[in-house]
Amino acid sequence: MGLPFTKMQGLGNDFVVLDGITRPLDVDASLVRALADRRHGVGCDQVLLVEPSTRPGADYRYRIWNADGGEVEHCGNGVRCAARLLHHKGLIDSAVVCFETAGGLARVELLAPPRVAVDMGPAVLEPARIPFDAPARAPLYPLEVAGSDYAIGAASMGNPHAVLPVTDLDNAPVARLGPAIEAHPRFPARCNAGFMQIIDRGHIRLRVYERGVGETPACGTGACAAVVVGVVNDWLDHRVRVDLPGGELVIDWEGEGQSVMMTGPAERVFEGSYLTDKA
Repeated sequence: MGLPFTKMQGLGNDFVVLDGITRPLDVDASLVRALADRRHGVGCDQVLLVEPSTRPGADYRYRIWNADGGEVEHCGNGVRCAARLLHHKGLIDSAVVCFETAGGLARVELLAPPRVAVDMGPAVLEPARIPFDAPARAPLYPLEVAGSDYAIGAASMGNPHAVLPVTDLDNAPVARLGPAIEAHPRFPARCNAGFMQIIDRGHIRLRVYERGVGETPACGTGACAAVVVGVVNDWLDHRVRVDLPGGELVIDWEGEGQSVMMTGPAERVFEGSYLTDKA
């Protein structure tokens, strides 16, 4: 039997999206790894499942797994794709949809295609809630990585992020430091490692090494976290253009206690059926 799916992408961050609304689906780590395999499966950075929600205030629930089979809390590019898919399938008749996620509620507004705006909720900056091992909250934290000392920002956007400022993004040691930061023992749930070059107060460049995936063309929660760290340190203004290898996001954040707003594209690529005995 076949498992229907939709291949989608946001700034090159690509997803296999499964419809668990019209029929229930049992998704486990082995199925995720098989779907994500770029040679033997469909190929993607993450697998995303949209299904009914029983949480008050939520229209639907979405769950997301990285390519290694590990389920994670949230994905900014993924939630935009989930909203576009619901609209395409006629499952929403409004431009606004609210998702239940493992990291909280996410309100999504469909703009002129392919743009989608997402209320990502407030950033989490308290170390214990990120989670990050630190004695007290600070704008930057010392972190020893691969035998050298660095200063990072730390924040959660429903998932944990480390943000390392760099002066030359093109030559940043993403491949070398990314895995070491991702698995650093001070991040007990691992983290996404962002490398941020500040162009000016309203413009940054960013590369992100994601948990369980590696470097991706774009990371929506990573862009939000980078801007949050930049605003907290007074490096950035409240509206910032974020240039990622896959394209551009716009992040708005008025400060602590306020929601982080993200605007960017989400597009369908193709639809198909994956042959599996799990279907």
